Amino acid sequence: MKIVGIGVDIINNKRIQSSIKNKGFINRVFGKDEILISKKFKNKANYFSKRFVAKEAFAKALGTGFRDNLNFKDIQIINNKLGKPYYLLNSKIKNLIKKKNKVKKFNLFLSISDEKEYSIAFAIIQII
Repeated sequence: MKIVGIGVDIINNKRIQSSIKNKGFINRVFGKDEILISKKFKNKANYFSKRFVAKEAFAKALGTGFRDNLNFKDIQIINNKLGKPYYLLNSKIKNLIKKKNKVKKFNLFLSISDEKEYSIAFAIIQII
């Protein structure tokens, strides 16, 4: 197993707090599942901030940023029953990783943390 990508990003939650007042921003950046799950959270700014930085961290780990038809909405972050965040993979993301790294199997790792003012995410792409 070999790590082929590492990405990290941090954001001031106030930046997202002002952005999410615009429904267009939410619909342009977040996927259906993320928007639906957000309804369960009281602190929407922290919820969306954590997902925003996780998307940025993934794009950095991939090594391409947001280009080659990769959009924010393509990357969705969901939590398992224990609260651990993970990337919800779709065929587009799978194919991007496989094509870029010339592999068939890979693992994605994600860690997210937040405080009152900031959210941070760390992403790793590992080929098997």
